[in-house]
Amino acid sequence: MIQFADLYKAFDGKPVLAGVTLDVQDGETMVIIGYSGTGKSVALKHVVGLLQPDAGDVIVDGRPVAALDRAGLYGLRREIGFVFQFAALFDSMSVADNVALGLRRRGLSEDEIEERIREALALVDLTGTEQRMPAELSGGMRKRVGIARAIALRPRYLLYDEPTTGLDPVTSAVMDQLMVRTREHLGVTGIVVTHDMRSAYTVGDRIAMLYEGRIRQVGAVAEIQQTGDPVVRQFIEGRPA
Repeated sequence: MIQFADLYKAFDGKPVLAGVTLDVQDGETMVIIGYSGTGKSVALKHVVGLLQPDAGDVIVDGRPVAALDRAGLYGLRREIGFVFQFAALFDSMSVADNVALGLRRRGLSEDEIEERIREALALVDLTGTEQRMPAELSGGMRKRVGIARAIALRPRYLLYDEPTTGLDPVTSAVMDQLMVRTREHLGVTGIVVTHDMRSAYTVGDRIAMLYEGRIRQVGAVAEIQQTGDPVVRQFIEGRPA
């Protein structure tokens, strides 16, 4: 279980998160939506300790992330796969080497690493791309390699930062299918940060809207689709102010 507990964060004196409180239950995919610049990605980075809160905390399976020492944080990160917005692949490394990066740090045998690479690439429909370089891949394929790298670690949790940004509608739909397949195949708990409502409705069990630094509303997909909150409705319908 991941708990955002009254989380605050400001940059250069400008509040971004102003008391975010949200529980993500085991086995569900929580989608966090909101306008650009509202702190969705900032909230996500606190889960793995990439940012430190000004107040409050994120608690993962009873562990307050901000209080963890280096060893504790390393142990936490072994359980969490993070799919970055632009995949964050190393251009000088092959697809296989990108996927293997975290595995080699864990000291696995080469046979085990090769098996996990094959399994992860098959799950994202990229079998046979092991020796290709990132520059040879489309944007959608690069993002799928990013997912493969995350799931090769066999995490308990998967965090996605704007997974469909910059993709055409067809490729975005493929990404959605992959996220659903990954959840079903691995049984992971997921958090997806996005402003793509089509994607949110497809992959989410519940949806939370972040607005003015706090969670404005959280509920099942059907609840959000039928919301009477004018701020949430304006966002999900894409209507200008």
